[in-house]
Amino acid sequence: PPGHAFRRVTLTKPTFCHYCTDFIWGLAGYQCEVCNFMSHEKCLKNVKIPCSCIAPSLVRVPVAHCFGPPGHYKRKFCTVCRKSLESPAFRCEVCELHVHTDCILFACSDCRQCHQDGHLDHDTYHHHWREGNLSSSARCEFCKKTCGSSEVLSGMRCEWCGILAHAACYVIVTPECTFGRLRNMILPPSCVQLFSRNFSKLHCFRISENLQTESDEDDDVDGSTQGSTKDIQISTDSSKQTLKIFDGNDAVKRNQFRLISVPRIAKNEEVVEAALRAYYINDDQQEYELQTFTQQVLLSDDVINRNDAAEDSNWGSVFRESVPEAWIIRAKPKDEEVIRIYPAWLKVGMAYVSLRVNKDSTVQTVIKEVLPLLGRQMECLQNFKLVEVLMGSKQVQRMVLDNQELILNRLKDIRKTSIRQMNQTRFYIVENTKSTVQVNLFVGGLPPQLSPEEYTNILKEELAIKTNVVSVSHVYQAQGAVVLQISCFSEAERIYMLVKDTVVNDKPLNAVVIPAVMASKIPRNCCPLLVFVNPKSGGLKGRDLLYSFRKLLNPHQVFELTNGGPLPGFHTFSKVPSFRVLVCGGDGTVGWVLGALEEIRHKLVCSEPSVAILPLGTGNDLGRVLRWGAGYSGEDPYSILVSVDEADDVLMDRWTILLDAEEPAEGAENGIAEPEPPKIVQMNNYCGLGIDAELSLDFHHAREEEPGKFNSRFHNKGVYVKVGLQKISHTRNLHKDIKLQVDQQEVELPSIEGLIFINIPSWGSGADLWGSESDNRFEKPRIDDGLLEVVGVTGVVHMGQVQGGFRSGIRIAQGSYFRVTLLKPIPVQVDGEPWIQAPGQIIISAAGPKVHMLKKSKQKQKK
Repeated sequence: PPGHAFRRVTLTKPTFCHYCTDFIWGLAGYQCEVCNFMSHEKCLKNVKIPCSCIAPSLVRVPVAHCFGPPGHYKRKFCTVCRKSLESPAFRCEVCELHVHTDCILFACSDCRQCHQDGHLDHDTYHHHWREGNLSSSARCEFCKKTCGSSEVLSGMRCEWCGILAHAACYVIVTPECTFGRLRNMILPPSCVQLFSRNFSKLHCFRISENLQTESDEDDDVDGSTQGSTKDIQISTDSSKQTLKIFDGNDAVKRNQFRLISVPRIAKNEEVVEAALRAYYINDDQQEYELQTFTQQVLLSDDVINRNDAAEDSNWGSVFRESVPEAWIIRAKPKDEEVIRIYPAWLKVGMAYVSLRVNKDSTVQTVIKEVLPLLGRQMECLQNFKLVEVLMGSKQVQRMVLDNQELILNRLKDIRKTSIRQMNQTRFYIVENTKSTVQVNLFVGGLPPQLSPEEYTNILKEELAIKTNVVSVSHVYQAQGAVVLQISCFSEAERIYMLVKDTVVNDKPLNAVVIPAVMASKIPRNCCPLLVFVNPKSGGLKGRDLLYSFRKLLNPHQVFELTNGGPLPGFHTFSKVPSFRVLVCGGDGTVGWVLGALEEIRHKLVCSEPSVAILPLGTGNDLGRVLRWGAGYSGEDPYSILVSVDEADDVLMDRWTILLDAEEPAEGAENGIAEPEPPKIVQMNNYCGLGIDAELSLDFHHAREEEPGKFNSRFHNKGVYVKVGLQKISHTRNLHKDIKLQVDQQEVELPSIEGLIFINIPSWGSGADLWGSESDNRFEKPRIDDGLLEVVGVTGVVHMGQVQGGFRSGIRIAQGSYFRVTLLKPIPVQVDGEPWIQAPGQIIISAAGPKVHMLKKSKQKQKK
C-alpha cells in the first residue's frame, strides 16, 4: 500500500479497520508504524489511502492552510496521525483539515485553491478529496452504503462539490469536479485573482485574527514536546527507554523534539528507523545516522561539525552505561542523488521529471538537462529558472535558486536545517515572465466627503505611502473609504500593518485585502452568492456560520461585517454581472446592508441584486415575513444555501425618515446652543414613537452595560419582558405631545401611548399589529404597495396582548407621506435602533427604488 510500513500488532483494546470501518476481531491487526493506519489482514491489499509520509509528494498544487485559533473538536480525528483530537487542536478555516498541535508541522499544504495568485494558471476543476471526519450517517455516492464513521478516520469528501465516497470507491470517480448542487452560487476559483505572497491566509480571507493565533509559535513548541510525550507514556517499562530526537539545526534552535521509545539493547539501525518514523519519513535508514546532542550544540554550529568527525565510533549497539538522552538525526553525505523537477505551469502532460545529479551539477546544468525531457530543447536557457518551493502547512515559500549554485550542496543545507523539510521541498522549472504585482487594499474609517487628492494627502501624512507604487483606484466619499492599488508586496504589507494602529479624527482606520474578480471568466449561468455574516447578532452563532459558508462556497464570497462593514464585499462584486446577497444577522444588520447597497448601487454592474436573509437577531420580523423563519437554530447551512437558490424574487418598499429638531439638544453649554442638524435614516420594517421605543431604549442600555449576557434569544426576550413590567403603571398622553399629518391631511389621534408606522406585517418578534380582519376604510397591506400603515397602542398591557395574539393595534391611517410634529422630547426607534428625539418635525416618505428581496419558496426541497 502507498508508503505505509505495516507491521502485525497485538490488539489490547477494541479496534476498527480504517479501510472498511468494521471491528477487527481477534487479537491481531496490521498497523502502519508511521501514520497509525489500522487494517484487517484481508483489507491490506486494497488500501489506497497514502501514508502521511508520502502525502506531500502527491499534492498537485501546493496551497497553505488557514489555521484559526486552537479549539476543542469532539469526535474528530487528526489527518496526520489518525488519532482522535482530545486536547485543543487546529482546523483549517477553508477546508476540513483537523490536526493536533504537534502534528501541524507534518500536515502538507494541500488546502483548496480558491484563487489564482499570479504564478499559477491551473484549471482547478478537479475533485479536492479530504479524508474522514464525516458524520456516521454519510452515504457513498456509488455503492450507496454508509461511508462515515465516528470510530476512525474514514470515507472521502470532495471539498468543492461535497460528493461522499468510500476509500475504495473514490478512485473510480472521474477527476473533473462540477461543483455539485451549489455550482450556480459558487464563485469559481479561476475567476478570482489575489497576489498574496506576504499576507497570511487569515488576511487573504479576511478572517479576524484571534489573540490566540499570535501565540501560535509557542503552541507549536509546547505541542511538539507534550504531544509526542502522550503517545509514549504507555511504554514506560524498564526494558525500554525514551529518547529525544531532533531533526536538524532548526529544531535544536526552537527546542522542538519528538520522543521515541526503544528497547535498551536496540541496534543503532533500529533507533534510526524509529527516529525517521517519528518524523514521518519512510526513507532507507542506511542513509541516515544519529549524532549525540550536547547543550553546546545550541551555542555553536562548529560543535556539530566537530561531532561529524567522531561519528563513526558510534556504530554497534548505541547504548552503554551513560546514554545521552537527546540525539540529532542527520543525512549521510552522498556523491549522487536523484531529484524530481516539476514542470510547474508549462502545461506539460507529466507530473515531474527525475534527474540524477552529482557533485558538479549546478542549477544551470539541471535546467539544461531538464528542457529536452520536457520537449523544450529549442528554447534559450536564460528564459528559465529553478524555483525551490517549501510546502509548509501554514505557508508555501518560494525561492529562486542562483544559476551557479551546486544542487547537492543545496540539498545538504536543507537536510541540515531539517530532514522533515526535505520531505516538503520541491523544485520547479519556471519560465521567466515579467509578472505584474497588484495588491488591492480597502482602507475604511477615513473622514467622509473628501476629494481623491485630499484622501491621498491624508494617506501620505499618516501612512507615508510611496506614490510611485501606490495609487488610489476607487473612492467612496460618502463612506470615507478608498481602495489602494499597490504594485509592491513589501509596501502593501507595510501599509496593511500600519493602518491597524492609525487613528484619523479619533476614528481608527481599518484595512481589508481584496481579491480581484475577473467577471469575463464567470460562466454564463453562474450567479454567485455574496454572503455577509454579523458574528455579533442574536445568539452569537455567526462564528460557526462563517466557517460553514467558507467551506461550502469560495471563501472570497464570505464577508464578516465586523471587519470593514458591507462595502468591501460590494466593491469586490462591483464588476460581477449578476449576483445575489445573503445577509446573516438581525433586522438591524439587514438594514445596514440594504442602506450600503442603496448608497453604492450606481457603482455596481448588477445594480439590483436580490437579498436573502438568515435571521440571527432577536426579533427577525423581516425574516419571518419572507419565510426565512423566526431565527436560526442550527439548521444545516447546505440546505439553507439550496433554499436561497430556489427562493422567489419579491419587491419591498423602503422609507426615508427625515428628523429635523427645532429645539437644541439638552445639556448645552452656556445656555447658547445650536439645534441638532437634520438627520436622515432609512427604514425597512417599522418606526415607533413612545412606549415601544422606550422599551427598546431600556433594553439597548442593558445590553450595552453587560454585552456578554445577551448571547441567547430566550434571555434577550426575558429582558424585554422585565423592562415592560416595570412600565405597566406608567400613564402618558402621547396623543397630546405629537401631531400627525398623513398625505397632507391632519389626523385626529386617539388616546394612546405608542404610535407605530409599519411596512411589513410583522412587529415585535412576529406579532400582527394591523390585524387580519377586513376593513373597508383601508386597503389590505402589502410590502410593495408604496403605503405605510399607522397603528396606535394604549400601553404595555395592550402590547402584551398583541404579542399574545389576543388583540391587534388601533388602526389610525394608511398613506405614503407623513409629517409628525413632536412638541417635547420623545423616544423614537427605527428597526430596533432607539434614541431620544428632540422636539421638531419627522417626515416619512418613500425611499428610492423598491428593493429586490428573496422569499423562501413554499414547495418542499427536492432531495
